[in-house]
Order: sequence, then structure tokens, then C-alpha cells
Amino acid sequence: MQPELRLKITRVLVLLLVIALSLAIFIYRDRAKNFAVFGYPGIFIISFLAYATVFLPAPGIAIVFTMGAVFNPWVVSLTAGAGAALGEMVGYLAGFSGQTVIENINIYNQLSRWVEKNGALTVILFSAIPNPLFDVAGIAAGALKMPVKRFLFFCWIGETIKMTLFSFAGAGVLSKLFQ
Repeated sequence: MQPELRLKITRVLVLLLVIALSLAIFIYRDRAKNFAVFGYPGIFIISFLAYATVFLPAPGIAIVFTMGAVFNPWVVSLTAGAGAALGEMVGYLAGFSGQTVIENINIYNQLSRWVEKNGALTVILFSAIPNPLFDVAGIAAGALKMPVKRFLFFCWIGETIKMTLFSFAGAGVLSKLFQ
């Protein structure tokens, strides 16, 4: 098989896997809360599943907010940040496999330029702020072939910042409410 054909087939298969995974997680998102009983590993799984969806909402931040009041908020932040960063690999893989799907959308074009010019800073900022645009930034990073280790590292930093804010907010608010 020719290398170009093999690459196209691989890209299509990865894109189909991303779509199937996103739909499955979206459909079963209410069951994700059940993993919280498993402590920190459960928080990791919930964060991974919540951030493995592309453009579909999942309840990850609400769980981190709540678990920050139940467990050590620092450990919740680190665990949730790692799970979320790994979950964001789905968007990265979508970019690697199917960049032409959103290639002509203005926000994608802008984020592609930002990722190309300031990849690390763009990934950190967009992953640290709760917003649906990070999926587009992850797709752009994948399409531009940002090294996976680099993407994961800077995504983990941003996600951990965001999870720290929510974890400590939950610890503060919920502990005051239930004293």
C-alpha cells in the first residue's frame, strides 16, 4: 500500500474513532459522576472523559468543584489536570486526522495562526480558561503537527491552573455552606 493512501486511511479511521468516542461520552455523561466514589482515580477518569469529547459538553468542572471540598484540593487539581490534558488528545488527534473538516472556519484560521506563532502560550491560555474554543486550538495543534509531548505538557499546565481554581473554589464555597 502506498504511504499516502495509508496516511489517508489512518486519518479517516482516527477521525471516525474521535467522533464515536465523543458521541459515546456525550450519551453516557450522566454516568460519569459514578466514578467519583473511586477517589482520585475516579476524578482522573471523570476529567479524562469530560475532556475527551470534541465540541460536546460534559460535567467535568462541576465534579472538580465538588471534589475540591471532599478531598485535598491540590491533589484534585493535579489529578483532574492530568486527566483533562490526556482527554484533550482526542481534539489533537482530530486535527491530525481531519484538519480539512474545519479548515475554512474563521476561528480555526485565527487559532491556527496563534498556535503556529506561539504554540505553547496559546495552548496554556486556552486550556486554562473554561471555553469551548480549546477544542479548536487542540485541533489546530494536531493539524500543525505540534509535538505530542509538547502539546500534552502545556495543556496539562493550563488544565491544572483551571482545575486548581475550581477545586479551591469548591473547597471554599462548599465548606462554608455545610459548616
